[in-house]
Amino acid sequence: MSLSEQCGPWDVPLKCHRITHPCVHSAALCSILCREHQTLSCRCCTHGVCPCLTPDTLPYSIRVLFESSVRNCDGFLVKEADAMNILDWKTKQSHVEVPFCPARVVLQDFTGIPAMVDFAAMREAVRNAGGDPVKVNPACPTDLTVDHSLQIDFILKNQEMEFGRNRERLQFFKWSSKVFENISIIPPETGMAHQVNLEYLSRVVFDVKDLLHPDSVVGTDSHTTMVNGLGILGWGVGGIEAEAVMLGMPLSLPLPHVVGCELTGTANPLATSIDIVLSVTKHLRQADVAGKFVEFFGSGVSQLSVADRTTIANMCPEYGAILSFFPVDNVTLKHLKHAGFDKAKLEVTEAYLKTVKLFRSDESSSREPEYSQVVQVSLDSIIPYVSGPKRSQDRVAVNNMKSDFQACLNEKSGVKGFQVAAEKQNDTVPVQYEGNEYKLSHGCVVIAAVISCTNNCNPSVMLAAGLLAKKAVEAGLAVKPYIRTSLSPGSGMVTHYLSSSGVLPYLSKLGFEVVGYGCSTCVGNTAPLPEAIRNAIKQGEIIACGVLSGTKNFEGRLCDCVRANYLASPPLVVAYAIAGTVRIDFDSEPLGTGFNGKSIYLRDIWPTRQELHTVEEECVISSMFRELKEKMEVRKGNKRWNLLEAPESTLFPWDLKSTYIRCPSFFDKLVTAAPAAVENAHVLLFLGDSVTTDHISPAGSIARSSAAAKYLSSKGLTPREFNSYGARRGNDAVMTRGTFANIKLLNKFIGKPAPKTVHFPSGQTLDVFEAAELYQKEGIPVIILAGKKYGLGSSRDWAAKGPFLLGVKAVLAESYEKVHRSQLIGIGIAPLQFRPGENPTTLGLTGREQFSIMFPPDLSPRMTLDVKTSTGKVFSVIALFENSMEITLYKNGGSLNFVARRFL
Repeated sequence: MSLSEQCGPWDVPLKCHRITHPCVHSAALCSILCREHQTLSCRCCTHGVCPCLTPDTLPYSIRVLFESSVRNCDGFLVKEADAMNILDWKTKQSHVEVPFCPARVVLQDFTGIPAMVDFAAMREAVRNAGGDPVKVNPACPTDLTVDHSLQIDFILKNQEMEFGRNRERLQFFKWSSKVFENISIIPPETGMAHQVNLEYLSRVVFDVKDLLHPDSVVGTDSHTTMVNGLGILGWGVGGIEAEAVMLGMPLSLPLPHVVGCELTGTANPLATSIDIVLSVTKHLRQADVAGKFVEFFGSGVSQLSVADRTTIANMCPEYGAILSFFPVDNVTLKHLKHAGFDKAKLEVTEAYLKTVKLFRSDESSSREPEYSQVVQVSLDSIIPYVSGPKRSQDRVAVNNMKSDFQACLNEKSGVKGFQVAAEKQNDTVPVQYEGNEYKLSHGCVVIAAVISCTNNCNPSVMLAAGLLAKKAVEAGLAVKPYIRTSLSPGSGMVTHYLSSSGVLPYLSKLGFEVVGYGCSTCVGNTAPLPEAIRNAIKQGEIIACGVLSGTKNFEGRLCDCVRANYLASPPLVVAYAIAGTVRIDFDSEPLGTGFNGKSIYLRDIWPTRQELHTVEEECVISSMFRELKEKMEVRKGNKRWNLLEAPESTLFPWDLKSTYIRCPSFFDKLVTAAPAAVENAHVLLFLGDSVTTDHISPAGSIARSSAAAKYLSSKGLTPREFNSYGARRGNDAVMTRGTFANIKLLNKFIGKPAPKTVHFPSGQTLDVFEAAELYQKEGIPVIILAGKKYGLGSSRDWAAKGPFLLGVKAVLAESYEKVHRSQLIGIGIAPLQFRPGENPTTLGLTGREQFSIMFPPDLSPRMTLDVKTSTGKVFSVIALFENSMEITLYKNGGSLNFVARRFL
C-alpha cells in the first residue's frame, strides 16, 4: 500500500518550520499532512496523532535515509515508492535500490580539481548555448579542502616553493571560491579533508531557512566514514558520484543490511581506547559485515568517547562495512559543547534529534531498533595486551605477563624462548650507579620509551600516560635513574595537549623528557645505556627488557644487550618503568612504595575512563577546535592564500598554454540528445575478465613513452616536469591520453600486456589514444568488448570520463562491477551485457567486425537489444539500465549534460 493509499493526498516535502510548529523537527521524517485524519501527524509529540507511519523500529541509520527520501521526494529522482521501500526496510533490505540525497559533499583537492573544472566548463557551455552561466552552481553544499594531497610536499619543501609549484591549481581554486555559490574552499595550511570534516564542517543538524534536517555527507576520501562517530551518516564515494550529488542528483544504493553491534559490560580498567577499538574491529571482521551498514547500540556505547567512536568508524575498510554509525547521544552532545557549539545551537540540536527519534539514550524505555543481525561484544572480555618479547605478533595478556616471561626463560632459544637454566633464573647482579646500589635480574626494565606514532596517536592513550605519571609522582613513586626513559610525541600537537592538560611536567619528573618528533627508539635510535648497566647485564647474562609504545621490537634492535623487547600502550610503558621489571603481577604486587611507606598498586594510579574523557574533551578537543576555528574564521586562511591573485570573472579565463587545467569537451554537444543508434562501430579494445579501474583510469607517474608524455613534451616540458596523472587531473588532454595506458592491460588484439591496440582496417598497432583519435578523425564510433566483472576496483571518475572522451559509445561485457556500471551511464556510455551463457567466444566474435546497435525510443530497463555485425551475424544483449532515471540520464548524454540543459 502506498503512502497516498494509506493517508490520502499528501504534500512532499511538508516544510515544518520552527516558527510555525512548536516541535523542533523536520516534518519530513515523522509528520505528514494527513487529509484522511485531518491532522498534522506527529508521532513524536502531542500535536496530532496519526498511525500512518511507524519507523520507530528502524535502525537509526535507516531513519536518516528515510528522512532524506521524504524531504527530497519529487516524483522523478526520488519517488514515493522509494520512501515506502525504506519504510519497509525489514522486508525490502538488499532487494531494492533506493536514492539518497546527502546534505553535503566533501572533496579533497585531487578529486576536487576535475569536479570544479567540470563546473567551469559547464558555465562555458551554458553561455555558448544562450543560457545564463551565473546560474551554474553546485546544488548541494560542497566543501573542498586544498591541503589533502599537498601535505607531503610541505614536508619535503618549504611552503613558499609549494605555492609556486601549485600556483596554477591554487589560483583556479581561489577563482572557484569567488564565483561559485554553495561551495567553500578550505585553503592550504588548514588541515586534511577528514580532519577538517570532523573538526569544523560537521553540523550534526542542518538549519536551512528554519528547516531542520539531519547532517549527512559523502566525500572523495576514504576517511569520510569518521563522521559516523558523530552521528552523521557518511561514506566515501568516487569522483563521478560526488559530482552527481553536487549537481543535485541522488546516490543510488541497495537498501542495506544493518548489522547491530551491541556493546555490553564494562571495560577492563587497564584497557585503553586502542585495546577497545582493535577488539571491536576484530569482532566485526569475523562477523562478515562487508557491504553492510553497522550500527552500535547497548549500554557499553556510552563508555566510548567520540574519539573512540570516530576511530572505530574510520576503520571500516579494515572490516569491509560501508559505514559504522553511532547515533547521537549525551556523549556526543558533551563533545559538541567542547567543539564550539553554542548553547542555543546545542539546545536546538538536542530537541530536534529527540523529537524525531534520532537520539540514542541509555535511559530510554523504548525498545532497541530491529537489525538484520546482531553482533555482541562484551567490553568485559577486552583485556590489555603487550607484544613480545621478540616479535610484534606474539601477544601477551597483561595479567599473564609474569607467567609468560617465566615461560620464555624456560623455553628453548627461538622466536620467544631464551633457554635460561632453572638454577640461574632468579640470579641478581648488583650494580653501582650514581652512588647507589641496584640489583638487576631477569626481566628488569632498562629502556622505557613513550612514542606517539601509528595507532598510538589517539589522544586518550597519551593522556593516560600523562595522568598516570601525575598520580604516580603525587603518590611518591619514581623511576630508577638507570632506566633510559624518553618521550617522543610524534607531533607538536601531542606536546601541546600534554602541556595544556598539565601532565607534561609529571612525565618529566619520571624521566620521560621530550626528545624530539621523529622516529626514535623503535628504529634503534636509543641513547646508550650507562656503561655500568651494560657491563652488569653482559656479565650476569641478564635477560634485560625494553618496553616501548612504538611498532617494532625485534631482538637487539633497541640495544644489543637488551634481548627482550615489548610493545605496550603508553600508560603501560610508564607503569613498567616505575615497577622496574616485567616480572610483576599488577593485580597482586605493588609498583613500589610511596610516601609514608605505603604500597602503591597500579590500580591506585591508573586513570579512569571518565577522567580521561573529561581531560580529553576539556583540554584536547577544545584546544584543537579553537585553533582550527581561528584559522577558518579569524585568520581566514593564511597570508599566501589571502595574497594569491585570482580572476573574478563569471567564466574562467582558460590559459591555452596550461598543462594542468583545461576546458574539457564533455559539453561540446550540449543541445543534442544521445543518438538513437550506434552505427558501424569498431572495437577499440577486446578485453578479458576482471578488467579493473586501475587498468582503465590514469594513475601514478607518467611513463616517458606514453601518449601523455608525448603531449607534454610537445608543450615544452621535460620528463622531470611531467609530474603525475593525479596532479594533472584538471587537464582532460593528459587524462584522456592516460586512459588504458596501464602497462598490465591485456588486450586480445595484442596478445600480451601492453597499453596498445590495433586500428582497423589499417592494422596499425598504436597507443590506445592514438587509435581512438584516428577513429574520431574518420568519424567512426568505437565500443569495447569485455568479459566478466568489468570495472572492478576502487571508484574512479576518469575510469568513465576517459573512455567517453576516447569516443567509446558502449561497452559489451559479460558482467559489470556495480558502481562502474552506474558511472558509465552517468557519463553517457551504454553498459550492455551479453545474455547468460554467451560471450564473444561463444558468439564467434573476433573484434575485427563493425557493430551496429539500435536504441528504440521506448527504451526500458533491462530491455533486450539486437546487435548486428558487418559479417551479418545478429545477437542480443541486455541494456543494463536499472530504472527510468538512468535511461533519462543516458538519453541526455549523462548526468553532466542532463543538469547543464536544466540551466537553458
